[in-house]
Amino acid sequence: MTNPTATATAVNPVLRVAPASPAEAAAHFRASLAFHADVSDVAAALAAGGDPGFVVVDSRSTESWDQGHVPGAIHLPTALIPEQAEQFLDKSVPVVTYCWGPGCNGATRAALALAELGYRVKEMLGGFEYWAREGFEFETWQGRERRVPDPLTAPVDADNCGC
Repeated sequence: MTNPTATATAVNPVLRVAPASPAEAAAHFRASLAFHADVSDVAAALAAGGDPGFVVVDSRSTESWDQGHVPGAIHLPTALIPEQAEQFLDKSVPVVTYCWGPGCNGATRAALALAELGYRVKEMLGGFEYWAREGFEFETWQGRERRVPDPLTAPVDADNCGC
């Protein structure tokens, strides 16, 4: 009798490398959640009112910040973190960083810089791009705006994506 997994992995590029054990997978995904926050979860926590228990940091340039940013976010470009973080952030309050979007690693670099300075930090997956695409309100130098949600990114039920 042949091993069906061995046959499948020889032909199937998805299974070319066997999946991790359930325990290894659980550890990996638990760790991932310790490092990442979802745009919808950040928006829900901020919209709930009161202290969300974290501060949001926009690590983009001033020009990008002016185009739009998460309401209440702190503007702290990545390059300025080493010299300015202590002016704006309290090490006892977790930080959620974001940059433009999934094609940019600016939020990752900002999170690394903050972690190296002793801050507890998560990266907001999707960045400002998905914040705007999901239809959440954002601020510009002209005031607050909101775009129509992109049906390919925004949940059908605005209060619950089902995941």
